[in-house]
Amino acid sequence: MNRDDAVPLPRRETPRPGPQRVGSQVPRTTRPTRHGRVRRAGLIMVRIIGATTALAILTGTGLAWSAKNDVDSGVTHSTALGEDPPRSRGGDVNILLIGLDTRKDLNGNDLPKEILDQLHAGDGTEGGYNANSLILLHIPADLRKIVAFSIPRDDYVAVTGIPGYRQIKIKEAYGLKKAAVQAKLIEQGETDPVVLERRGREAGRASIVSTVRNLVGVPIDRFAEISLAGFYDLATAVGGVDVCLNNAVDDSEFSGAVFPAGRQHLDGAQALAFVRQRHGLRNGDLDRTHRQQAFLTSVANSLEDSGTLTNLSRLSALMDVAHKDLVLSDGWNLFDFARELGAAGSLPVEFRTLPVVRYDVIDGQDVNIVDPAAIKREVQAAFGQQVSKTTTTAPIPTSVVGVPDDTGRTTTTPGTSAAPLPDTGKPVTTTIGSTIPCVN
Repeated sequence: MNRDDAVPLPRRETPRPGPQRVGSQVPRTTRPTRHGRVRRAGLIMVRIIGATTALAILTGTGLAWSAKNDVDSGVTHSTALGEDPPRSRGGDVNILLIGLDTRKDLNGNDLPKEILDQLHAGDGTEGGYNANSLILLHIPADLRKIVAFSIPRDDYVAVTGIPGYRQIKIKEAYGLKKAAVQAKLIEQGETDPVVLERRGREAGRASIVSTVRNLVGVPIDRFAEISLAGFYDLATAVGGVDVCLNNAVDDSEFSGAVFPAGRQHLDGAQALAFVRQRHGLRNGDLDRTHRQQAFLTSVANSLEDSGTLTNLSRLSALMDVAHKDLVLSDGWNLFDFARELGAAGSLPVEFRTLPVVRYDVIDGQDVNIVDPAAIKREVQAAFGQQVSKTTTTAPIPTSVVGVPDDTGRTTTTPGTSAAPLPDTGKPVTTTIGSTIPCVN
């Protein structure tokens, strides 16, 4: 039995009256036609998985079956979930979306200079391999509502399997493990840079998956990884995205984001700057997670409004994004997945952000102090799972002060802090075609 058979797409049950609405869901005044429901449901996956939108779109065209093999065979697959990982029960599916902040391609080569210039992302030596975008997506068996948790990249979490580290920012679980594995391979005599890159990145994927799984306390059935360039390529392929800002921003020194307040249309380079900005925002990285959510919503609406459904050149561009910028967990056939999800009907998507206790500083770095037990309870409840009553966690320090240990590394001890309480925002439920919410 292959992995896809082990985690089939949930089948929708007979709709129940009065579905619950959580957060600030956008009201719907008319019932869409069956054709509209099917098409927009396919686009929900577009918003969530980003670069895989080509697959959902193809399901509504005459290219569906002729393009199927080309689409799936051209996508890179990974075995980083392991041979026998924990699985969701009852037909539910949990998907981890990983946005990797690297300036290199899948073989470790620097991106072309003209692309780096568009990305406003340095010369290729910056960024490392941080997982700066992490979204955990839950598709329940009854398909009543998709829940998507954004995981702030600076959450300070426990980690295993990375020599010399016990706690790190969650974004670092990928790059630190990759570097450790590559160093060991080099000691063993491996010199091929492509082999080092691929094996290091496989180890990085396994590390970020296990770290997230340990933090949230639920299985991860599938994952999709997209590169920094993938955000740019995706926004470019759909002809840009519409966004709305509460305030004007000028972050020309860092992300390159310079935008007025209000609603506006962004091209690919501007869209990437929009999702990357954190300097000058009231809640820093937490505001950036809300921008990532708004970006995914905007992509879906752009696809519907731009004529991509009938534009062969844009379909081809989206296929190129999937082939060039996307890595999927082994056994995941996205074409069939998107086709079946599209046939399920219209689905609301609830965006949430993992709770943060407060901001602090450890080893000179800004971090988010979190309560792992509270996170597990919130995620399990939102996913409709039985909340564990035995989940415990170590006491959370009121602050931290760096202290060298006997290895020369710096650990932390309790102190005092006046850092403000973070605002992770309320859950927001939205549907394709609704007005894009304004963000900071």
